[in-house]
Amino acid sequence: MKRSMLGLLAALLVSTAAPALANDSVKALQADSKQWAQQLGNYAGQRYSELNAINKDNVGKMQVAWTFSTGVLRGHEGSPLVIGGIMYVHTPFPNMVYALNLADEGKIMWRYVPEQNADVIGVMCCDTVYRGLAYADDTIYLHQADTKLVALDAKTGAEKWSVVNGDPSKGETNTATVTIVNDKVLVGISGGEYGVRGHLTAYNTKDGSLAWRAYSTGPDAEMLVDPENTMVLGKPIGKDSSLNSWEGDQWQIGGGTTWGWSTYDADLNLIYYGTGNPSTWNPSQRPGDNKWSMTIMARDADTGMAKWFYQKTPHDEWDFDGVNENILADIEIDGQMRKVLVNFDRNGFGYTLDRVTGELLVAEKFDPQVNWATHVEMDKTSDQYGRPQVVAEYSTAQNGEDTNTTGICPAALGSKDQQPAAFSPKTNLFYVPTNHVCMDYEPFRVSYAAGQPYVGATLSMFPAPNSHGGMGNFIAWDAAKGEIKWSLPEQFSVWSGALATAGDIVFYGTLEGYLKAVDSETGKELYKFKTPSGIIGNVFTYENAGKQYVGVLSGIGGWAGIGLAAGLTNPNDGLGAVGGYAALSDYTALGGQLTVFKLPE
Repeated sequence: MKRSMLGLLAALLVSTAAPALANDSVKALQADSKQWAQQLGNYAGQRYSELNAINKDNVGKMQVAWTFSTGVLRGHEGSPLVIGGIMYVHTPFPNMVYALNLADEGKIMWRYVPEQNADVIGVMCCDTVYRGLAYADDTIYLHQADTKLVALDAKTGAEKWSVVNGDPSKGETNTATVTIVNDKVLVGISGGEYGVRGHLTAYNTKDGSLAWRAYSTGPDAEMLVDPENTMVLGKPIGKDSSLNSWEGDQWQIGGGTTWGWSTYDADLNLIYYGTGNPSTWNPSQRPGDNKWSMTIMARDADTGMAKWFYQKTPHDEWDFDGVNENILADIEIDGQMRKVLVNFDRNGFGYTLDRVTGELLVAEKFDPQVNWATHVEMDKTSDQYGRPQVVAEYSTAQNGEDTNTTGICPAALGSKDQQPAAFSPKTNLFYVPTNHVCMDYEPFRVSYAAGQPYVGATLSMFPAPNSHGGMGNFIAWDAAKGEIKWSLPEQFSVWSGALATAGDIVFYGTLEGYLKAVDSETGKELYKFKTPSGIIGNVFTYENAGKQYVGVLSGIGGWAGIGLAAGLTNPNDGLGAVGGYAALSDYTALGGQLTVFKLPE
């Protein structure tokens, strides 16, 4: 009896010391390659699968297994989730959710149709896209376009709780997924083109109550910054670092929105994410570095307190949003294994940082056509350390308001937008979908009014000149050296998220609608299939009933496809993208379909 009581007490103590957390289920699922339980594949954001039944030797035989129509047109970003034989499919606005039973020919088990005011469409920047659902503890998390965060019972679709994260009447909307870390749901906000002040917010998974909110700009207390212990390139951030970099109270409408991806290191308990462009796009109206827009942020997942920041594009003059994914990997640099974070920024530079300290290790161009800056200064003794060295000819601030600065590379949609890259621990290479696009940019003075566009620039976009003639490349990148290993030219930007597998394959989709498979070592094309509409979704894979499947959403849209998605014809519409991608209508049309592939029986 005594031993039993001691055993019970020990169990209670263990239970008290280590309570079950919502992301315990996420950790277990991401370790099971048969599932696809996170949008980025795992907390590290690697978009890599250990499945290898489909491999470089047989992928050429792959064929369509089944399809599913989402019932919605416009751009289809993100991917379904696959958990325990159930596939959870999302749509663009109105953000419907389907639960499909994979054991019963994809029968719809339940569907959830949100009630949203269609007026929100008018304040969504670049199409009505949504980058997908999240899962933890038998709960599906949906973050709607109108910023309502909903927790759904994964088995029934019944609503458990909901909370509103923003106000669309002020231009606050959502396009991003959420991330479940410990017992919190991490949620961003969109609306940088409406003067929205960006923030990352943590809600408790149990009931949706607010845990903490960290703003991108403003007073230290509201940013959850410790002036002495939050670091920037090895030095303390200092008091009022953001306030001192804005004129007056411009930080209140300063942008720095958080509509990208979050990754997480469980050993360090740090979350990593990026902040977007400063508002307005006219740099003359906001002198200073505009901190902390355009920044990689590392924060404690439980408290939100900032560990370190790195601002990639101080005083942004080109709308080089800094929200792209931060992929975590352990790679060898100069003979030493390092815990790194790798980021492919819109500004065209590929960054490798120490994810523990924020030390900048590598910063090199991943598109040779990038011309707005010569390089990022790597000399730690220089007062320019970590800063891109801007070329005056392509500086919209130096050229001034109402002056059309021509031939800037990349365009505002960047050398890479939000479409996530992949990392293979087999090759130690990163596989990156890129844009090969340049622009002319003319800033003009604009006034702020809540809920009204706060852009202040006219853009036109076009393929990078003196190159292969297309608007995209799919590349393999060595993050230790900052070098391209191979590059595949594409007619249009590659707006699809990549997937790498243990089968020595990398998959990606094209704006014309092709799913492609290439050799992860050489880039040799092994397979392609034309789906019904352009692909801006992210390729995923899973195993069901002993067979490996590969799937992707097709449905043209997003910023690159906004002309088709929204029926726009003025070349300057879509913030300059309509004219740049006018030829896309010759190759694809609107759609909304999931296509799933397998090997023949």
